[in-house]
Amino acid sequence: MLPLLLLFGLLLLLLLCLQWRHPNHHLLPPGSMGWPYTGETFKLYTQNPNSFFSIRQKRYGDVFKTHILGCPCVMISSPEAARVVLVSKAHLFKPTYPPSKEKMIGPQALFFHQGPYHSRLKKLIQASFLPSAIKPSVSQIENIVLRLLPSWDNSQINTLQQLKRFAFDVAMISAFGDQQDLEIERIKHLYQCLEKGYNSMPLDLPGTPFRKAMKARKLLSETLGKLIEKRQRSNEYGGGLLAVLLGGDGDGDKVEKNKLSNSQIADNIIGVIFAAQDTTASVLTWILKYLHDDHHLLEAVKKEQDAIFEERVREGGRGLTWDDTRRMALTSRVIQETLRTASVLSFTFREAVEEVEFEGYLIPRGWKVLPLFRTIHHSAHFFPHPEKFDPSRFEVPPRPNTYMPFGNGVHSCPGSEMAKLEILILLHHLITGYRWKVVGEESGIQYGPFPVPKGGLPIKVFSRKNKITSLN
Repeated sequence: MLPLLLLFGLLLLLLLCLQWRHPNHHLLPPGSMGWPYTGETFKLYTQNPNSFFSIRQKRYGDVFKTHILGCPCVMISSPEAARVVLVSKAHLFKPTYPPSKEKMIGPQALFFHQGPYHSRLKKLIQASFLPSAIKPSVSQIENIVLRLLPSWDNSQINTLQQLKRFAFDVAMISAFGDQQDLEIERIKHLYQCLEKGYNSMPLDLPGTPFRKAMKARKLLSETLGKLIEKRQRSNEYGGGLLAVLLGGDGDGDKVEKNKLSNSQIADNIIGVIFAAQDTTASVLTWILKYLHDDHHLLEAVKKEQDAIFEERVREGGRGLTWDDTRRMALTSRVIQETLRTASVLSFTFREAVEEVEFEGYLIPRGWKVLPLFRTIHHSAHFFPHPEKFDPSRFEVPPRPNTYMPFGNGVHSCPGSEMAKLEILILLHHLITGYRWKVVGEESGIQYGPFPVPKGGLPIKVFSRKNKITSLN
């Protein structure tokens, strides 16, 4: 029996070793494919990604092969090569995710498509995030902030978890408007169940986080379907992205039937909530860390925000406006530098739709191609002293194709302006009303999957003693 098992094991190992070999392997980029099946996945997710990428870039050059998340990959780390994949020859490299992630978000979501369907969806989703569409959201986001921050006062909080809560509430308004349907609370609950299993191993076995998440995903689709049908029957489309996908103008008025199926609408609503929550919360967490660690920068940002606060007081204690957020120049540069330094999205996934000649190498059909945003953002050639947190570097525009925190080309993030807006609104109220101190001496970065300060950045929050006149 034992010899048979050994023989079977050797055959299986041979098959795994051969699964990513290619007849033209001598034309592939240089690099290591790591261990059979697991490849170099554990190395990528157990060490600083800067080290993982830079070691291979120095050894193999700006284009190298590896094997992560069960997929043979080519990683690229020059702005010119990234532009080819994302912009000039984007039709050769379709957007893709690992299959388990695609199942959870929904296969008809914007992220996974190219061509006419993608173009049509992108226009619809962009329409709901244009400045004219998100200006009315300022007061809605401000109300969320004003409910959240008092619960932090004189308390120790886990920054990442609290900011995920904030970003999720904003994402729900972006998706559904402020109309309070009975289904909304159930949608919130089911999405949070889905999220718990999103980064788990894709083992579809009883009791596993993945199985629980997929059950929640099925119920989430059904609940979203009921909400969609209810709004269709009533011809009251409400607001947010759902109204636009149903054929409204975002303000509840019907303008044209877009003829999207209910499952297409549901997948794209879930996709937008997914894209809006973790990344925004991670960026905000890093901002609080960087400001805490740089007293002079924090004082300069306070000065900018206090000036806007004082103007609001002089004008009768009004709320924030869109125009106020356009006058937060230094705070906006802090956001830009955080997006560069933290590089929450280290890379994006593309897949070669056919065999492609690239930079003198061959990329086989079906291989993943990963433009490395983090490596480009941390290159001293484009950002001198890249390890230094320096918002002043954005007083002049960066070189083309060297700064891509929201991607590039037709698949760049359509919600980037909304993300910046909610960050500015939260920072205004936090900085003018409170101060914070990081708790504990633990430093470093954790990955789950986005890089954030260790422990989610525990902080203690206090009201500002020298707070200027209240708006109460």
